[in-house]
This record gives sequence, C-alpha cells and structure tokens, in this order.
Amino acid sequence: MEYETIAIERIGNVLKITLNRPERLNACPPNMAVEIATAVSSLNGARAVLITGAGRAFCSGADLAAKGERSISGGEGSHSALTLSYNPMMQALTRLPVPIVTAVNGPAAGIGCSIALTGDFVLAGRNAYFLQAFVNIGLVPDGGSSWTLTRLVGKARATEMMMLGEKIGAEKAENWGLIYKAVDDAALQEEALALATRLANGPTVALGVMRQNLLKALEADYASALQIEAEGQRIAGDSADAAEGGAAFLEKRKAVFTGT
Repeated sequence: MEYETIAIERIGNVLKITLNRPERLNACPPNMAVEIATAVSSLNGARAVLITGAGRAFCSGADLAAKGERSISGGEGSHSALTLSYNPMMQALTRLPVPIVTAVNGPAAGIGCSIALTGDFVLAGRNAYFLQAFVNIGLVPDGGSSWTLTRLVGKARATEMMMLGEKIGAEKAENWGLIYKAVDDAALQEEALALATRLANGPTVALGVMRQNLLKALEADYASALQIEAEGQRIAGDSADAAEGGAAFLEKRKAVFTGT
C-alpha cells in the first residue's frame, strides 16, 4: 500500500514508521492517524515497531490548518476527528501485540505527544520536548493524555503539563519518568533502532503479553493482577520461544527466539 503522510520501512524484524510531513513539522491530520492505524494492522511478521518523524520534528500535533477531508474545525469537527480517526489510531497502537519504540527527534506536541508515549520505550534527543499545547489555544488534552500522563508522572505533574502548556525537555522528561531515556541527538536513530532490533529478536509472544498485562495492571486490583499474570503465563508458556528459552537455560547457551 502507498501512504501519503507516512513512510514505511522494514529493517530486519522491525517495522519502521516515519511520520512524513516534514514541511508541516509532521503535523497529524486525520488521514495520517488512519494511515498509522492501517500500517500496524498487518505486521507481516514484524516483531517490533519503531516510530519516528522526518526532518526536525517528531509531530507538532494535529494539523489545525488542514483543509478538506483533513480539516478539524470547531468542537463538532474535533469530536468527529477524534472518534473516527485519532482514537482508533491510539487504540491500534496500544493493543499492538509487539513492542513499540518511539524515537522523538524534536517537538512532540498535542496528539504527537500521545503517539510518542505509546512507546514501551520512548527515546528522545536532547533537543526534543514534549508539550500539551491545548490550553494555549483554548482546547483540552486528547489522545488519551489525561489517562496516560497521570499514570506516568502523577496528577501534579500531569496538571502542570496540561494547564500551563509549557515544554518539557527530554532530560526533564527522563527525570520525571515520562520517558525511558534522553540521548544525544546524533545517536537517537541508531540507539532506537538497536533497541527495537533487540526487542524484535526477543520472545515476541511473551513481550506482547507483558505490554498488555502492564496496561491491565493500571486498572486492576492486586488479586486481579495475579490472575491476569497467570493467564498471561499460560499463553507465553505454550509458545515455542518458552520451550527454546527453557532448553537454552538447561543447556547453558543463548536462546534463539523465533517469535512463535
């Protein structure tokens, strides 16, 4: 399939998605959200996903200047764009059965911040920043921000980000626990791909269960979490990779996982 707003590349077992509107700082119109959801709907054997942006930005947010089918106008237009395009994209990324690495190479604002934080591992260049810009234009955070941010950094810092609308630099984001790591800008893409490749060569079934269990645990009580883990262990334990991992342990060798 040909895409208009994103670029797709397969690197080994990694599916790399590049938000590809550099002239607009990769601002995300509704059809970009649809294309991202479409791209991850069929992994074709990919065992990890890497998301980054073209040029000097990750994603500057929803494209408020878009026209025609890309237009987001007024409260009703925003509601429609969220329910029909942006929210389904966020659900598709969240439910993905393989790990996601995001390489934040510049501003990650609005919906771009939400996309960046879908990463199981978020790496950001030192000149990158995260921004909940909505208050600056009289809107409210969306893309799951009110759910995600409170769980990542707590209510006080989430409130700071949302109500003050100030940039959170990469190093501050790392210190807060908002992201995995701040890295030198020149090393960002190489480090992100290396991490995505490492995950892609791991026990895919187990990793997929882990990312779902982590999300479920945010809503579950302790007893429910124990049961969720038991069910996940049943799924992972029946995988070929679990058998290989056990054999490798007993034979004192490095396991070779196939993702099955």
